[in-house]
Amino acid sequence: MSVKNKPPGSRSRLISNILFLIAGLFLFVNLFFPQLFGNQIPQVPYSLFIDQVNDGNVARVSVGQNEIIYEVKGENDQQPQIFRTNPIFDLELPQRLESKGVEFAAAPPPKNNWLGSILSWVIPPIIFVAIWQFFLSRSAGGGAQGALSFTKSRAKVYVEGDSTKVTFDDVAGVEEAKVELTEIVEFLKTPERYKAIGARIPKGVLLVGPPGTGKTLLAKAVAGEAGVPFFSISGSEFVELFVGAGAARVRDLFEQAKQKAPCIIFIDELDAIGKSRAGSGGFVGGNDEREQTLNQLLSEMDGFAAGDATVIVLAATNRPETLDPALLRPGRFDRQVLVDRPDLAGRQKILEIYAAKIRLDVDVDLRQIATRTPGFAGADLANLVNEAALLAARNKRETVTQADFNEAIERVVAGLEKKSRVLNEKEKKIVAYHEVGHALVGAVMPGGGKVAKISIVPRGMAALGYTLQMPTEDRFLMSESELRDQIATLLGGRAAEEVVFGSITTGASNDLQRATDLAERMVTTYGMSKILGPLAYEKGQQNNFLGDGMMNPRRMVSDDTAKAIDEEVKEIVETAHQQALDILNQNRNLLEQIAQQILEVEVIEGEKLQSLLQQAQLPEKQMAQV
Repeated sequence: MSVKNKPPGSRSRLISNILFLIAGLFLFVNLFFPQLFGNQIPQVPYSLFIDQVNDGNVARVSVGQNEIIYEVKGENDQQPQIFRTNPIFDLELPQRLESKGVEFAAAPPPKNNWLGSILSWVIPPIIFVAIWQFFLSRSAGGGAQGALSFTKSRAKVYVEGDSTKVTFDDVAGVEEAKVELTEIVEFLKTPERYKAIGARIPKGVLLVGPPGTGKTLLAKAVAGEAGVPFFSISGSEFVELFVGAGAARVRDLFEQAKQKAPCIIFIDELDAIGKSRAGSGGFVGGNDEREQTLNQLLSEMDGFAAGDATVIVLAATNRPETLDPALLRPGRFDRQVLVDRPDLAGRQKILEIYAAKIRLDVDVDLRQIATRTPGFAGADLANLVNEAALLAARNKRETVTQADFNEAIERVVAGLEKKSRVLNEKEKKIVAYHEVGHALVGAVMPGGGKVAKISIVPRGMAALGYTLQMPTEDRFLMSESELRDQIATLLGGRAAEEVVFGSITTGASNDLQRATDLAERMVTTYGMSKILGPLAYEKGQQNNFLGDGMMNPRRMVSDDTAKAIDEEVKEIVETAHQQALDILNQNRNLLEQIAQQILEVEVIEGEKLQSLLQQAQLPEKQMAQV
């Protein structure tokens, strides 16, 4: 094989092998031929040297600054032996040597051992370079790129014909997003049709949505449908210890993509490198490196002219509000496609896709499972199906039943059962009345969901019991009365403790937190206050898919307004609390009946629970309001 045809990295490996060979040769010579590296005369103690002088056995002595070399007379025509010793401060040594007739003189300058000197100067740097080359080659994945491999793109490339090919048939629940991306697929398949009419395809498409909704899967499906190479990389993989490495990787990625055009570049978690540069303050270090990477990405996306290779950039993020405005302007990421949580029909289609991979029992109703999982993303549904299959295998069943799916839903929503957490009789009784209080209030309030199950089996980290409410349909709008009903349901457990025991416990802490948060949103976000009027006191944050409260700070308000907000929140919660008390007092006998039953069986659900809850009644004054 000629040098030109050698694969990349062969020369680097050859140099490394030569360096290691030289280092090994140096060690071999040093071990087995030590005379090449200096004087190897045996050393003896100074006291032995003096004894040999006094005995008249020393013939010659060479006194040096750092050592004394002397020759011992041979016996019976034997060759004389040479020894050395370390000198000490001894003023009487010349007189002693002269009295014994020993020939002595000062030591001559040391001879220049050129081989040892050369090796001592050359070998250590060679060893250091060899070790450095070895670690660089390891970090570069085998040494294929040499010392500058950290500037190479780490994108994974998927080409047509891979066994892992994904199409739109593998993606469900995001029909609107698939329609938007079909145009990208058509352009990659038949670009001439668009160019003939003068249309310009978007250079970049940004997929935005909550985590787990299938943004990455949708990007792979676009590449699979178009049948073009697919470069996949995470935004965090551009960031490196060395300043400028991220920008170099961006350049290398686009160079590779142009060579395989038409193709798709997919950047996952774009917010890792695309955060807004406003307010960075010009600090060097991490911010400087991220900004250089972002600037290079902006430059590369601007570099595609009409005659350039067809390279479509797809990116995904769940933090679009943090992206730099320069990324979102026309000419870069021209189009933003929302990949939201699926609706009821979408959840059913997703369940059908994942359920096709497992063995289902004939009694499994995927429609019912989809109804019981509002707000679940595609990844949540995939996990749900897997959990149900694991439960069936654990119980040594050959197929997955509806009961396995029901238990899997409770595992995902409420956590694992903690059967080892044994409550005493008093605590168990309090928990039973608390959960029945939630169920009774939720069953009779018009805005409450259908109560599907009551359990006093501890679950998760803190739940000592739970009441499972399932919506009858997907809801996108909530009225003021329905929100008030939800708050009353949340306070039903605390109200039951007051009605039955005349005291309260710490078990309602989470209920109080959720009720207060909901009441505060009614006042400050939804404008559901007659006193404060239709004003928003929270800074609304659009496209905040992670839902962290830090992104919605309260506006600057006066002390009087803040006081009025607190009073309104308190009034809403106290009114709901009184509604819960009235309902439980009206249904006190039913409260006792259901609580006693659940203390015996620990779990009530299904038709038995519905027949009991149907007996609950609203107080007369609340019926008049309804």
